[in-house]
Amino acid sequence: MENITLNWYFGNDRSMLVSNCLFRMGGAAILLSNRSSDRHRSKYQLIHTVRTHKGADDKCYNCVFQREDETKRIGISLSKDLMAVAGEALKTNITTLGPLVLPMSEQLLFFVTLVARKVLKMKIKPYIPDFKLAFEHFCIHAGGRAVLDELEKNLDLTDWHMEPSRMTLYRFGNTSSSSLWYELAYSEAKGRIRRGDRTWQIAFGSGFKCNSAVWKALKTINPAKEKSPWIDEIDEFPVHVPGVANIASSSKS
Repeated sequence: MENITLNWYFGNDRSMLVSNCLFRMGGAAILLSNRSSDRHRSKYQLIHTVRTHKGADDKCYNCVFQREDETKRIGISLSKDLMAVAGEALKTNITTLGPLVLPMSEQLLFFVTLVARKVLKMKIKPYIPDFKLAFEHFCIHAGGRAVLDELEKNLDLTDWHMEPSRMTLYRFGNTSSSSLWYELAYSEAKGRIRRGDRTWQIAFGSGFKCNSAVWKALKTINPAKEKSPWIDEIDEFPVHVPGVANIASSSKS
């Protein structure tokens, strides 16, 4: 759940006013079970979780921080280091997740490039594994257009892969980590989830932390039988969002 009322800032410090503009309220309820008897009625199986926490680094710890301003008003301060910190946390998280999900060919290319750069001191670009070989769907924390643009570029994703995240940001705003479930619901409402499909959820939070969850669909999802926040308007999406590529022209659905 994301509830902005508890941290609404009434002062004039710009670094603390930004959070008033960025976040919106949202929430999601997920029922989990570890009983094998529930498998036949479950939609997904949780395959992997990877949690990266950078709180030991002062820059990471302070980039999203609740504090008092000069007039003793409490608010959340966002530093200019936020995007850089998020990038480092994501890099660490991906490095841990990669060996768990990537095919051996991608792992080998990554390892060879790493040895060439670190051991042989060759001036070559780091190899970015193709995570599209490991996942059919991506649910990326809808923290803002810049966040989505950067992840789309770094992971070499297509407009179709980014559509759930961009449409969630457009329709509901930044609802923090609950946005991941709005995005998964979007893919379900579009009829994209097939049995055996793998979905990667990537979320960020203060601390600073980056978390990944990998889900495998146990059944093909029938949109007509699902209830979600998209149910009454899914046929209106995707829409063109100014400033980004027109994903409507490249949508597969």
